[in-house]
Amino acid sequence: MRAARRLDLIPPYLFAELEKKRDALRSRGVDVIDLGIGDPDLPTPGHVVEALARAAADPSTHRYPSYQGDPSFRRAAARWFAGRFGVEPDPDTEVLGLIGSKEGLAHIIWAFVDPGDVVLVPNPGYPVYRVHTLLSGGEPYDLPLLRERGFLPDLDAVPADVARRAKLMFLNYPNNPTGAVADLDFFRQAVEFARRYDILICHDAAYTEVTFDGYVAPSILQVPGAREVAVEFHSLSKPFNMTGWRIGFAVGSAEALRALGRIKTNTDSGQFTAIQRAAAAALLETPEEWRRGMLETYRRRRDLMVDALRQAGLEVEAPRGSLYIWAPVPPGYTSAAFAEAVLEKTGVVIPPGTGYGSYGEGYFRISLTAPDDRLAEAARRLRTLEVAERR
Repeated sequence: MRAARRLDLIPPYLFAELEKKRDALRSRGVDVIDLGIGDPDLPTPGHVVEALARAAADPSTHRYPSYQGDPSFRRAAARWFAGRFGVEPDPDTEVLGLIGSKEGLAHIIWAFVDPGDVVLVPNPGYPVYRVHTLLSGGEPYDLPLLRERGFLPDLDAVPADVARRAKLMFLNYPNNPTGAVADLDFFRQAVEFARRYDILICHDAAYTEVTFDGYVAPSILQVPGAREVAVEFHSLSKPFNMTGWRIGFAVGSAEALRALGRIKTNTDSGQFTAIQRAAAAALLETPEEWRRGMLETYRRRRDLMVDALRQAGLEVEAPRGSLYIWAPVPPGYTSAAFAEAVLEKTGVVIPPGTGYGSYGEGYFRISLTAPDDRLAEAARRLRTLEVAERR
């Protein structure tokens, strides 16, 4: 049996490979602590679970859902967005329900990219951007995210002939994997660039609600004119600890959302309506005290891990956004070699930076989504590392 040749273009999914290594060690009796995938260990708010139970008991939710997303969910998303960012999208034309933002990020590529089209992809970045560009026959063009630029892409460095061939540009702030943040000035530059070259900006905004130290993440749609050239992808996974629920929404350009909707109506049948109604409760009924408590937990964990890595001799900056710490490997190590050494010496799983792209070489990522006691134990083990330069 021969699989499609397009599969030869893409590597195995990073986290699936990490799971194999983790499970192999556990089978040998090693106490493994997995700081790989960003899957919140904290529970979904109780009132959201209760809303799901009520909606699931309603027989009307047992039928096929709306292709666009349940009207109550789209209205809730629009209302939340307006309250959070001061931008009022039309829930009928500028909001589209998604089966998690990952699904929408993948499908927007299929809606716009023909074979040979260029897609501007951050490197390092969430693997979905590059993988689905390759699957669709498009050509990824790297936007290097470098430490000296605060992990923001240099749009002026994109050659004009490349920009003219580009259909899409992916951005992601707060950023996965680097934890970098962006301000409205950067988004203004991005919108101007997109308008100049007729490019659709796809802003992956999964982490806008996970920020620290007084930083409040903006939306690209706050920039005048952005609604004509941008779509922003929001997820309930990280703000409300709902990764397993698979629910999110896209907001922005009505024209772009119509195209994305055509792909979705021919691919999926939408998310279970009861989950959409519960998601509406998450957006509109979650107390601010709950959110503050969640962020305080992650801030405490961030500080614990940053301190542990610094004590191990690594130069680490405390991120102001996301659930991740992006840190340089010690001199003399590659990303993969250091991740392997950490796993063998400490039993702690950390993804090598190269899992997110070639410009991730020299870095590794730590997720803050392990329970407090396990994260504290991982920090204790990491403090014992000898990270002197390899000879």
